[in-house]
Amino acid sequence: MRTLIISDLHLGSVSRTDLLRRPELRAALLDVLEDIDRLVLLGDVLELRHGPPRDAMNAARPFFEDLGRVLPGREVVVCAGNHDHMLVAPWLDTRALQAPEPLGLEQRPDIGALSPMLVQLAEWASPTRMTVAYPGLWVRPDVYATHGHYLDCHLTVPTLERLSMAAMSRVLGRPASAFVHVGDYEAVADPVFAWRDAVARDARTSDALNGLATVSAWQALRGDDGSGAGGSVWHSGVTGRGRVGGGVLTYARHSALRSLRRRALVGAFPLAVAALNRAGLGPLRANVSTGELRRAGLLAMGEVASRLDLGDVHVVFGHTHRAGPLPGDPESEWRGRGGARLVNSGCWTYDTVFLTSTPGESPYWPGTCVLVEDSGPPVLKRLLLDRPHAELAPSRVADPTPSPA
Repeated sequence: MRTLIISDLHLGSVSRTDLLRRPELRAALLDVLEDIDRLVLLGDVLELRHGPPRDAMNAARPFFEDLGRVLPGREVVVCAGNHDHMLVAPWLDTRALQAPEPLGLEQRPDIGALSPMLVQLAEWASPTRMTVAYPGLWVRPDVYATHGHYLDCHLTVPTLERLSMAAMSRVLGRPASAFVHVGDYEAVADPVFAWRDAVARDARTSDALNGLATVSAWQALRGDDGSGAGGSVWHSGVTGRGRVGGGVLTYARHSALRSLRRRALVGAFPLAVAALNRAGLGPLRANVSTGELRRAGLLAMGEVASRLDLGDVHVVFGHTHRAGPLPGDPESEWRGRGGARLVNSGCWTYDTVFLTSTPGESPYWPGTCVLVEDSGPPVLKRLLLDRPHAELAPSRVADPTPSPA
């Protein structure tokens, strides 16, 4: 059986950087699906943290209707992530009332027992056969696929998600250092996800909650001035004027103010991280370089794989939006503490803050998938390497989609 795995579509993003909402970009994926027996949507399929679910559903409908056209009679497996955890939340609530067996690595609930959104997605995708797996799927006896959001419990990068998990761990008296089951991760993550889902249910969320403020802070900390001159990232849509208090600032004055704010943030950041560590929300590191994001994400995912006793299987995950392993990546980093062989399926969002000016150069370049056949290791494929920035950028200037989660 040929299984294709894609992750982090974020359909419905307010920034419109979710590429699969656009038919000319969906075509690259749909062409590959002609020879595929099963498609796995490995979490963050919908962007349910930016605003009401109806907005994400409207953006997702054409994609799912195209799946029905291209994959008639074949299987589409949906796995929920942290940005679309609402898809499985009603089922988890019902399951808790029934005092079932502890959550395992793979539950396959009936779609009708889940959320109305999944029922609707299945109708749009007909005549494909849509199923659900949570928190992951055994693609083969030696290949396990999961979104990867549990890694936030062990991450050393001080993201909002990481801090939320740490705070909940302290409130519940369940330290991540003691986790050994899926239920341990769910006990800490589910309340965090439920609160954020509730905030977004009826109105657009603020940048602080949808992740855009985090991206702006990372730009400042890494010295990016919007042109790419300050670091390894590239950002489009720089404006030359700003209006403050009714007066028009020249670009030079605006840049000077921005530089002052950045220096203040850079100076305060290590102090803030040290304070968070003293408060018991760590261990955290005051480093948000792309190399550290990769290293920390892989260490955290390897820790999850070890604690869930996955052994030396291939573990396919998403969540961080950083595809790999790629040529030149340190091979040792992609081995978990317990021997798991890690593969990241990348993303389908155009996250400018993580891109260089050269198309396809960045490991965060979108359009990545993982092919799993009956034997052999999972194979990473990059379907949009030939597309220029101008083709992937949103039709209107917008802030980047939050990434990593």
